[in-house]
Amino acid sequence: MSEFKNVTVVKKANVYFNGGVVSRTVLFPDGTKKTLGIMQPGEYEFSTGDKEIMEILSGDMDVMLPGATSWQKVTGGQSFDVPANSKFTMKVKTLSDYCCSFVK
Repeated sequence: MSEFKNVTVVKKANVYFNGGVVSRTVLFPDGTKKTLGIMQPGEYEFSTGDKEIMEILSGDMDVMLPGATSWQKVTGGQSFDVPANSKFTMKVKTLSDYCCSFVK
C-alpha cells in the first residue's frame, strides 16, 4: 500500500535522539495507529509498549531484536516484528524511510 486514505495525521512531530529519528502519527478510523518517519544514520535503542511491525521503505540498517544473539541486516522493502514490552536497537547506515504499525 503506497498511500493511506481517510486518516487523521497528528501535526506535532515525534522527535527522538536530537532529530536523528522523526515521525508523524497516522490514526485510522478503526482506532489503529501507525507512524511514518525518517531515520538519519546512527545507533538508536527503542522501547515498545505494543507489538510493532517496522516496514523499512528505503535505507539500510542492522537490527538487534529482543532475544537475538546477532544483528539482522534490513534494507528497503523488508520488515521486522518487535514484541510488545521490549527493547530493540538499530544501527542505521543510510537515511532510512519507515512505517511503523502498532499492534494491540
